Amino acid sequence: MPSWQDFQPFLVSGLALGGVYALSGVGMVVLYQATGVVYLAFGAVGAMGALIAWSVSPSGNLGWLGWLVCILFSAAVTLAYGMVFGPLLAKRDPLVKATATLGLLLVLFGVMDLLWTTSGGEARSISLPTDTGGFTITGIQVSWTQVIGLAVGVVIAVATGVFLRYTKLGTAMRAMANDREITATLGVPVRRVEAVAWLGCGVLAGVAGVLLGDMVALDATTLTFLVISSLAAALIARLRSIAVTFAAAILVGLVQNLLVPIPSLTNYSDMTPFVLAALALLVLSRRRVISRSREEA
Repeated sequence: MPSWQDFQPFLVSGLALGGVYALSGVGMVVLYQATGVVYLAFGAVGAMGALIAWSVSPSGNLGWLGWLVCILFSAAVTLAYGMVFGPLLAKRDPLVKATATLGLLLVLFGVMDLLWTTSGGEARSISLPTDTGGFTITGIQVSWTQVIGLAVGVVIAVATGVFLRYTKLGTAMRAMANDREITATLGVPVRRVEAVAWLGCGVLAGVAGVLLGDMVALDATTLTFLVISSLAAALIARLRSIAVTFAAAILVGLVQNLLVPIPSLTNYSDMTPFVLAALALLVLSRRRVISRSREEA
């Protein structure tokens, strides 16, 4: 069994990744509440945005231009998809809505494989100005990028919760989650609210793409399917609660990273999101069955 000193660096990286997972999960929850669509292409959009940012950044040193390009691309693709296909999905059943964005994921993944195919062992990487410097806590080196990863997740979760609770647009989104047609009859501009939800989700996908491209790897496959960790956090929260999504994302990031230094469990760390989501869904389902049986009794 590794010592506590062996776990410490992974504790820091786990918190940072958990913050980015929270950022992604919050975006998916808000979009789901407004449209009923589970945005499975979140990771692919962010991955392609990060690769485009790498292409316009010399030596992979990402400055403001790279950030801007990545966020603009992710926001534009997500908004365009929502405006074209969103109205068509509005009246479809939940299963269709849940799988509709798989097509976008596959298209983007194919384009990335075509344009950025790794040849001759070429490795791509991006580095942010915040990678250098940082500070030390009890002997653990913490970079400013890791601090930003966690801080952005906290800020987005808090700001989104306040937005949904105290603004007219946020109230409209929560109303649409309950009944879209009744909300429309009350005079709420449904298409405008949906457009804001799609655009916001796209912006968060771009931010997550850059951060994960720096902290994990600038690889199309890796970044595309890291959405599973964010989706697991959102599913644990049943695609409803922002606070639970944040807590679940931090948990997923921590557990996933803390398994790495344990030799017998290293190869199973990628299964963490699946296992935690499955356990949470089983517990929630059991509680629902028990509560129903008590009501019937």
